Order: sequence, then C-alpha cells, then structure tokens
Amino acid sequence: MQNSRIFRFYLAIIILILPFLGGCSKEFIQSVPKAKEGILDLTQWHLEKEVIRLDGEWEFYWNQLLGPQEFKKTSSRGNGYFDIPSSWNQYIIDNKKLSGDGYATYRLLLKTGESGRLSIKIPRVFTAYNLWVNGELIATAGTVGKSREAMTPQYLPQVALFELTQGENEIVMQVANFYHRSGGILESLVMGHEKLIFELHYKSIAYELFLFGSLMIIGTYHLAMFFFRRKSPPPLYFGLFCLLIGLRTLLVGERFFIYIFPGFNWEVAHKIQTLTFYLGLTLIFMFFKSIFPNDFHSKIVGTVKGVGIVFGGLVLFTPAKTFTIFNPVYQIFTVLAIIYIISILMNKLRQKEKGIGLIIIGALALIITSLNDIIFLSIWMNDQVSPLLRTLFRTGNLSAVGQLIFVFANSLVLAQKFSNALEQEEVMTAQLEEINLNLDQLVIKRTEALEKSREKIAYQKFELEKANEVLQLLSLKDPLTNLWNRRHYDNTIQMEWNRGLRHKRPISLIILDVDYFKAFNDYYGHSAGDECLVQVARAIKRFSKRASDLAVRYGGEEFILIMPELGKEDALRTALLLRETIEKLNIPHNGSRVSAWVTVSIGVTSVVPDRDCSPKELFLDVDKALYQAKAAGRNQVKFIPE
Repeated sequence: MQNSRIFRFYLAIIILILPFLGGCSKEFIQSVPKAKEGILDLTQWHLEKEVIRLDGEWEFYWNQLLGPQEFKKTSSRGNGYFDIPSSWNQYIIDNKKLSGDGYATYRLLLKTGESGRLSIKIPRVFTAYNLWVNGELIATAGTVGKSREAMTPQYLPQVALFELTQGENEIVMQVANFYHRSGGILESLVMGHEKLIFELHYKSIAYELFLFGSLMIIGTYHLAMFFFRRKSPPPLYFGLFCLLIGLRTLLVGERFFIYIFPGFNWEVAHKIQTLTFYLGLTLIFMFFKSIFPNDFHSKIVGTVKGVGIVFGGLVLFTPAKTFTIFNPVYQIFTVLAIIYIISILMNKLRQKEKGIGLIIIGALALIITSLNDIIFLSIWMNDQVSPLLRTLFRTGNLSAVGQLIFVFANSLVLAQKFSNALEQEEVMTAQLEEINLNLDQLVIKRTEALEKSREKIAYQKFELEKANEVLQLLSLKDPLTNLWNRRHYDNTIQMEWNRGLRHKRPISLIILDVDYFKAFNDYYGHSAGDECLVQVARAIKRFSKRASDLAVRYGGEEFILIMPELGKEDALRTALLLRETIEKLNIPHNGSRVSAWVTVSIGVTSVVPDRDCSPKELFLDVDKALYQAKAAGRNQVKFIPE
C-alpha cells in the first residue's frame, strides 16, 4: 500500500511538470476554413488577433517554376489542386505517380476583409523554396533549381513579414527537391500578426534551448559519473543517450543550429539528425541491459546493436536521397523493439521490483513521444496523409520531452536509493555507538564524509543553477537597462532595412557612447556606473515613441536608436535633443574632461536603402560618425555622410 502511494505521488509530480516541458504550445492557433480550389476565404476572421494555418487545396503547377509576374502575363496551366501540408510523392499526373524528385509552383489566393502588416511562420520545406506575397519575395531557403546540380538544399524555418491588402492577396511558392526521398510542403505554414508569430517563434526556440541545455548538462553529469566509477556502465549509455537527444533538439523543430551556422552542409546535418535516431535506440537498449542484465536477452540486444550499426553505416556512406528510403524499415524495427522493452518492464512491475514504477513512467513517456515522432516522420504522414493522422500528429519533436521525463524519473529513483543509503548509514552509526563508545572518532570521520558529500551535492546544484542562468541570458532583453539587446538589434535592423528597400523609405541610425565611462566607474564605483547607464537608458527610451522605433543597449556604454522612415534633418534634431536631455540629467562626473556632468557623444546616419548597400554598411557609417564626435572633443553630434 505504501509503495502504491509513493508511485501515485511521483506520477502526480511528473504530470504537473508536463505543461512546463511543453514550452512552445500552439494552442492559440485557430482552426479556420481550409482552402478550397486555391482560395482561402478569411473575410470573417480578424487576422490582427489570430494565428491561422494556411492548409487546404493550393493550385499546383508541376515541373513549372512560375513567379507572380508570370501569372499576370500568361494563363499558366496547372495540374489541379494539391492538399497542403503533404508531399507530392504518389501524386498522380497523366496516370503516373510522382517521385520525390522534381520542382513545382504552389499558388493560393487569400480573401480578406482588412489590411495590415502580418507575418508567416515557414517550417522546413523539402528542400528549397522561394516565397512571394502580393508579388514581393519575402523568404527563401537554399536555391531553387530544375536539377540536382542547379539547386542547393536547406532546412531553414523562419518568419517573414508582409503587407496584407484588403480584398484578394496572392501567395506564390516555388519548391524544388532532388536530395530527399520526399518533396514538397510537409508542414503547415502559419500566418498571423507579427507579434503573435514572433512570440510563437521565440517560445519554440527558448523551449528547444531549454531541452538542449538540460539534456547536455544531465548527459555530461552522467558521463562524469562513469569516468569516476567505470565499473558501473549505466551512466555511460545514459549519458551518451542524453547527449545524442540534446544534439538532435538543435537539428529539428526551429533548427537553431542552422541559425548559428547558416552555411552548414544540408546533407551532413541530415545525416547527424538521422544518426541520433538510429544510435539512440541502440544506446537505450544497452542502458536497460546494464540495469536489468538478467531480463534483456543478449541475442536480442546484439541484434539491435547490429541493425543500428548497419543502418548507421547506410547513413554515413549514402546520400540522404538513398538512406531516407530505408527509414520506414528502421521505424518498424523500432516499434517492435519498443514492444519488447514494454513487455520486459511490465514483467518487472509484476515482480514488484523497487523503483520500477518510476522507470516505467519515464519509459512510457519516452516511448509514446518517440512513437509520435516516428509516425510524424513516416511515409504515412508525408505521402498524401490522411486528415485524421495530420490532426492527431502535429509535431515531430516530442521525443526530447519524453527523454527529459525519462531522465527525471530515473533521477527520482536514484535520489530514493541515495536517501535509503543515508538512512541505512544512520542506523549503522547508531549501532556502532552502542557497541563501542570508543569509536567516537570513527563516527566523526564518517560524519565529515557525509558533510563533504552534501557539499558536493550543493556544489553540483549550484553548477546547474549557473547553467540555467546562462540559458536565461539568451533572452532578448538587456537585464540591467531593460532595453533590447544586440541580438534583437541584428534581427530587427535587417527587417527594417528590407522594409525600407521595398517602400523606398529612409532609415536612420543613432549611436551614442557615454563619455569617459571608464573614468566614471573608477571614480564612483561599478554600482554607480550601472545606475548611470539605467538613467541614460530611460532617457533614450523616451525618444523611441513610435511603434517602429527601437532602443537597444548595443554593448557596455553604447546605445543605438533605430528610427525607420526618419530623414536626415529629423534624425539630427532628435540626436541633438537627446544629447541635451542626457546632459540635463545632471549626473555628476568628476572624471570627465568636457563637463561636470555625464555627457554623450553621438553619431548619426540616414539613408534610403538600395540593393548596393546593406545594414552592415549603415552601421559602419554611424560608427564612423561616433568616432568623429569623440575625436572632435566629445559631447557633440556628428553626421555621416555629410
């Protein structure tokens, strides 16, 4: 009875943490009418407040790469309508089933009752695409071409901004694939207000980074345990399994790895992603074999290892177009292996082995989420999927969550064993005291050993907390000034540049640097320096009044104002007023050579974007202007180009 209560208690804990592990839930994505015969009627929907999927029947033009202008000039002949999302494999044209190789153009007309600035969240597309909205190219991934030599594959989930007009809007998407078994748009495009879309995008990234960090820390910890005690192999297999799944989280979903290394070879990335799946099954079998040596048959474990090596070699020595054909075989083999694991664990449960309940909970979480991923990535989902399957399985990145639950459950078992060991040691200590009072010194030594053990645990907890703090630093806000940070600047300046390029509108950049800030810190101390930066930041933020303006702490004592659609005169006027405002804060500065108060040097630039320059050149100009302001004596404003 007592064991049953403990089991239910731990089960309740795991159920409670499940919502937090879900991270990037998409519950606010609305169910809308699907597109019919190439038209999606959204006139009754408030697109500023809702996020919707662009699913349904799109116009389909096989072996044609058509741009928006070509649809206006000619009456291109299509091949009917195609259900999105799904691959074009098995699609029948002229009584022939298509393979994954080829290229096509998709077209969808949106009817809306309102206009505004919206965003589209684009998933991975197999395996290169160009996307236009209302004749404007808003997103690309890889290079679209009519042959394997002419195209470059790339998985690049991204968010693209566009202007929606009232009435009829046109979406045109070119897709090419000669590298993967499946071709086409296999996941839903999601549309909505840019704030909601970016929130969805950033939550997904944060969620995946949380999983990655947690799994890497846990995996490293278990590997360290193995190297300190090599006679116990379970931590080795468990640690390697954690690292594999952790690496996989960067290569699926939002594919954060591609954001870090955008030029990384698509073929290599796909091989790594597949290998983590193939080798993961082998490692988990070896882990269970090491903790239940008498229950897992050696020949079955050997078979799993052999199959894993064969399929791993297939991935290493053949292109993705080849080894992905065999994925269904390994997926079926995985399902059979999972059934075998479940049967062994249920048998252990009947034997009432201590701690098996928690292991089963973790294993079931891992098994269920892995089955979800297998089905989502299977040919049944990709090739003309049934609406029921697509409704039930909406994401292919749940196994990392299941693995984290599995790790948590096993950690509880280890903690319980550790607690029992401590209790047993306390009993033994009491018995020793009763047997021989002269052994007090030995008891003291044992107590010191326990204290050191507790200190080690506290230190490990501290290290985990530091790792979590590192993850929090990936946020987009500067923790001291509450301004946007440099990472958000890099994302925003490119979007605003593209918008200015499209609409031929100016964009101004203002950069300011606190004069003699090092001397201020040396004289007043770092605490006063931080307070000075906070006051300067507040003054700067008051000048970012428009929704499109962006105030950024670029680094140290440097701040930037992005001011779209602001010309030279207005930008200079703003910079001069900003300089006066900061000086009038009357922050004492005995270390300054130009004033008794804190002052700033400001650089300004303004330009109408064109295709011959870039945001990087805009920044170089404004940085040069800041340098001139400093060289001219500081506490002044300089503009480039004159």
